[in-house]
Amino acid sequence: MAAFVPIENVANHFAVSISTVRAWIRTNKIPSDTYIKVGSTYRFKLPELEAELLGKPSAVEEAPEGDMMYEQLELDLDEDA
Repeated sequence: MAAFVPIENVANHFAVSISTVRAWIRTNKIPSDTYIKVGSTYRFKLPELEAELLGKPSAVEEAPEGDMMYEQLELDLDEDA
């Protein structure tokens, strides 16, 4: 299970301001299943959020041992970096 990170980590990860991340939330560019909100505090599942924003297939799920599909996905993601 991925750890939840604060909004500051998301802003730093994508090199944008915190207000930009908040705007993404308001305009539904950040899917609601990638974060939780408690009061006025947001916490994000960064791997899932990154996959959604960058349009990449989610590699967050646990890969079965020796599954070639997941191994290829990992290679493809590394090549894009």
